[in-house]
Amino acid sequence: MNRSLAEQTVLKQDTSRGDDWRAFKDTYPEKFVSEEQIFKHIRRGARIFISSACGEPQYLVRALINYVESHPKAFFDAEMLHVGTLGVAPYIDEKFKHNFRHTSFFVGQHTRDAVNTGMADYTPIFLSQIPKLIQRGNMPLDVALIQTSPPDRHGFLNLGISVDITKIAAQNARLVIAQINSNMPRVHGDGVLHMNDVDFVIPHDEALLEYLPDADSQIAQQIGKFAARLVQNGDTIQIGYGSIPNAILANFADKKHLGVHSELLTDGMAELMQKGVIDNMHKTLCRGKSVSAFCMGTKDTYNFIHNNPAIEFKGIDYTNNPLIIAQNENMTAINMALEVDLTGQATAESIGKTFYSGIGGQADFMRGAVLAKHGKSILTLPSTAKNDEVSRIVPHLKQGAGVTLNRGDVHYVVTEYGIAYLHGKNVRERAMALIAIAHPKFRARLIEEAKKHNLIYKDQAFIPGKAGEYPEHLEAYRTTKTGLEIHFRPVKISDEPLLKEFFYALSDKSLYHRFFTTRQDMGHERLQEFVVIDYTKSMEILAVIQHEEKEEVVGMAQYFIDEKTHMADVAFAVRDDHQDRGIGQELLAYITYVAKKQGLLGFTADVLMDNKPMLHLFKKMGYRQELHSSEGIIEMKMLFN
Repeated sequence: MNRSLAEQTVLKQDTSRGDDWRAFKDTYPEKFVSEEQIFKHIRRGARIFISSACGEPQYLVRALINYVESHPKAFFDAEMLHVGTLGVAPYIDEKFKHNFRHTSFFVGQHTRDAVNTGMADYTPIFLSQIPKLIQRGNMPLDVALIQTSPPDRHGFLNLGISVDITKIAAQNARLVIAQINSNMPRVHGDGVLHMNDVDFVIPHDEALLEYLPDADSQIAQQIGKFAARLVQNGDTIQIGYGSIPNAILANFADKKHLGVHSELLTDGMAELMQKGVIDNMHKTLCRGKSVSAFCMGTKDTYNFIHNNPAIEFKGIDYTNNPLIIAQNENMTAINMALEVDLTGQATAESIGKTFYSGIGGQADFMRGAVLAKHGKSILTLPSTAKNDEVSRIVPHLKQGAGVTLNRGDVHYVVTEYGIAYLHGKNVRERAMALIAIAHPKFRARLIEEAKKHNLIYKDQAFIPGKAGEYPEHLEAYRTTKTGLEIHFRPVKISDEPLLKEFFYALSDKSLYHRFFTTRQDMGHERLQEFVVIDYTKSMEILAVIQHEEKEEVVGMAQYFIDEKTHMADVAFAVRDDHQDRGIGQELLAYITYVAKKQGLLGFTADVLMDNKPMLHLFKKMGYRQELHSSEGIIEMKMLFN
């Protein structure tokens, strides 16, 4: 008996999943017919759906293209639909323009040029809404080309790494053609079809498509380090794909009891599951299960998710439904953008008028996270593009750019230069926070543009170059003698609102001890003296306590270098309601460490005689001191050596 080329190929393969389609050939002979007989059922103008990303049935697509090449008048104007392709997408070739018209819900590398030159179409839509288009008949499907595992002994096929839209498409298409591939893992969840649910099967084993992101760069690692700070033990996470998401996941090694509710499961997530970092113990929904809609990874990950009871794949209408996402307490959505403007709008889908990717599921998850109890939405991006020639933080989005996320969708923005918290901030505060994490070479220009467009104070000061560059390496955490955890960090140009709150929380007595004056106003002009500093000539360290998303300044210390003596004049203050908790001692010790690291020889300070606590703190430092009193003031010199 002669066998088809596809069947001969399968017979040579190892059916390692333990299922064998050949047992069903006698039961369903009408489904196992030649490719030519199958493709004859596709009519002119048909709308053809193709499984997504790494789940794309490569052989099936090639076979369809081969059929059209040998039967060029078989059908015309067929519309090829998919969410995104990692394959070669041969149907967008110019020679097939009369046979196929490609429509994508997400613009990928292989289809980007075709979309932007008018040879293919892009449909902007939230991924969560696509199933409704299909189910309600707004986008009726004639054909679904899908890829499945072989049937089990009960005749059930499994969609494996691509449940997402594929399940809905298979349930609603007039004609379902399945490529059976023994390399497709069987994944728990909703990706189950029966042999009765498909019209034709083409058995063909081949390696599944794999997604291999670019190697992590130093910038990606720095962004990953900052973003990881925002993820707490027990959070449920969603994260995208690429080098930056991988770098973020790599920084989760010391986290505990993370959960996953995400449209996408990646290699990094699988690795964290194997290490026990992701165990889904504290999830609100589907406790104990990592929930996703599809997988883009490597063969090792596909083997890991095969028949793994800790993983469930569901349709995109479940995973990406913002109302379902919002039911996960401590939901943390982490996504990427191409460009963010100074008011907090972001685009992840286009560079000006050029379509680059798509809305995808980003807005679904960011909005779901914002609605969730203790939820967080985190947007990440490198500060520049095109080898540092272009800033990704801009005064306004480029003309024609799609606003993927509006000003209310984003809690945090993270670049390699730090974290900007936007939620609940006014436009001026947002602009200053984003300028502070822009690339240093663009900050002065952003300041001027922000002034020009009335986004910030017209007299906003700024120190360009290295002198004004935030010294992130001087951040540290300390625990006081009373067990209070304090974050010490240098002051930022965006800290004006925090310092305003700090100074107005000080008592009259504390203000007088700090400034030797009864003046109580602390307006913008005066506050600038504290937040706009030349780090090469002075230093200001804030003692910060974190209350969920909100920072609270409870102490500050600053020094000003005297270039003649190479010593520095130091002063500090602690909020009255946090005094006697060890903050002053830790603050003075830390700023002393910073000064010694800078090579300074010691501190000088003028202290009121009745300020006994401060005099006591200096004495406890243990350095040699020289004291001189005059008119109620003690002039103190503390020598480090």
